[in-house]
Order: sequence, then C-alpha cells, then structure tokens
Amino acid sequence: MNFSDTISPALIQEVGQACLCRRVQRASRSVGKRFDDAFRAVGINNWQFTMLMSLVSPEPRTVNQIAAELGMDRTTTTKNLRPLERRGLIEIRPDAKDGRVRRVLLTEAGDRLLAEALVQWRGVHERLAASLTGDQLQALRRALEIISID
Repeated sequence: MNFSDTISPALIQEVGQACLCRRVQRASRSVGKRFDDAFRAVGINNWQFTMLMSLVSPEPRTVNQIAAELGMDRTTTTKNLRPLERRGLIEIRPDAKDGRVRRVLLTEAGDRLLAEALVQWRGVHERLAASLTGDQLQALRRALEIISID
C-alpha cells in the first residue's frame, strides 16, 4: 500500500482548495509567464527584469543588499547576476573601501535594455492591474507584503 492510498478524499480536497503555497505558486507562474512573454522582445525574462530594476539606485548596490531586497541568499543572487554580467548589462566590481564587498552597477547597455523592458512591463502590468478592482489590487499588494516578511 502506498502512502497516497491512505490520504482521504476530504483531505485531498481541503489541500486543493485551501493551500496558500499552491495558490501563490500557480499565480506566480501565470503572472511570470505573461511578463516572460512580453520581455522576450528585449531578450530577458521576468526575473532578470526584477534584478535589473533592483540596481536602479543613486549608489551602486552590494550583492548582499540585492539579495536582501529580493528575498534571496547571496549565492543564488550572484548566480543570477552572472548571465547579466556576461551580456554586458551589469558590472560587478569590488567596493572602493572594502575589496571583499562586491558592488553591482548597471551598464549603459543595461540601462538601454531596461528602458525598453519598462515599456513591455507597463503594458503587462496595466492589463493585470485592470483585471482587478482597485480594492482587490490594494488588498493583494498588502497581503503579499505581509506574507513576504520573514
């Protein structure tokens, strides 16, 4: 007998209807696909767009700052920055005061690409936002902020 044979239909239904993880993952894939489709025109994906946007700052950000903002660990952040660096969209440099610290800068090529991507982002974002009422959109943003706090 398999473990799955011992799970009751009622429990299966409960998890299917109530599981927040499952619902967030499904929504994330759906939203991410829409942005990926739009960003394909400029040669990036939704995650790369998010990483590039995190670099728009008066001062170059550290890898650790980017990781914290995006809710990632430093190793994963570095891994995800590498393809952007190889394409010449970003530069990763040692900090002027502490060579152990890495600062990430958007290059001119990255800035141009990000400007193009923002046009794509706006279209998808407006369509998604328009699919919700103003109250639903506010509630969604608040709920996502609340559950994103570690």
